[in-house]
Amino acid sequence: MSAPIDAVQVRDFFSRPARVAPSDFLRREVSQRMHERLELVKITPLRVLDAGCGPGADLAQLQKDYPAAQIIGLDAAQAMMQAARAPASKLAGLNQFLSKLLPAKTGVDLLCGDLGDLPLAANSVDLVWSNLALHWHAQPDRVFAEWRRALRLDGLLMFSCFGPDTFREVRDAFAEADLYPHALPFVDMHDFGDMLVETGFSTPVLDMEIITVTYDTAEKLLADVRAFGGNPLTTRRRGLMGKAAWQRMLDALEKRRRPDGKLGLSFEVIYGHAFRPAPRVTRNGEAIIRFDLPRKPK
Repeated sequence: MSAPIDAVQVRDFFSRPARVAPSDFLRREVSQRMHERLELVKITPLRVLDAGCGPGADLAQLQKDYPAAQIIGLDAAQAMMQAARAPASKLAGLNQFLSKLLPAKTGVDLLCGDLGDLPLAANSVDLVWSNLALHWHAQPDRVFAEWRRALRLDGLLMFSCFGPDTFREVRDAFAEADLYPHALPFVDMHDFGDMLVETGFSTPVLDMEIITVTYDTAEKLLADVRAFGGNPLTTRRRGLMGKAAWQRMLDALEKRRRPDGKLGLSFEVIYGHAFRPAPRVTRNGEAIIRFDLPRKPK
């Protein structure tokens, strides 16, 4: 479990796409960097899952990359599914044309569901793509297990999510105001690597980078933090913060102004990809299971 995340709070927040829209600039940037990584992997998927597709901005690019594939957009918020229908409808004409030329199903389909409980059959997709969605789920190990279940043998998982240094300036500033958590304690990259191996993925590759966004005012910085999902922890402060505590937090932020006079907000972005391996079997088709026996004392 990554953190005591309130799933209802997350779903409620993302059920209002207009609140999320101001933060989309970073999702577009991270999506572009993910696509640059994806171009290095030579695959020809017939079915692609965009897990946590939000308003569907990545669906058109995935359809462009793989015009012969069926693209499935999945999100837990029904309102996001409604928003995703707009970009999907723009591809309707192309989808109909391709469907006449290609034997496999093509186009974009939308599903509402949980990342950790996919409404998909086992071995049904060739590529799972997930852009900045995983960190909002309280059980990422369960999500990885579901993604592996849905992938076909040799299928590819490619995802991005936030790491622990995300919002560190806000976390530090609020720490000077009270003792409540005001930002998620995002999962470390190495822990994700362990989860991938434990859930049966092979050759996981993870890397990270820090992206810093600058602001003129604390108000705009905090507005963007809220637009990225705010604080969905069950342990979050329930009442309003007093004026004195709020001012202490603002003063702490102001002390962190950069030499250029701007306020910085850090995003640790983790990128990961891994494959679902074929099971090891003998020539007779029997599965090979390894047991590590305890060593005898000398």
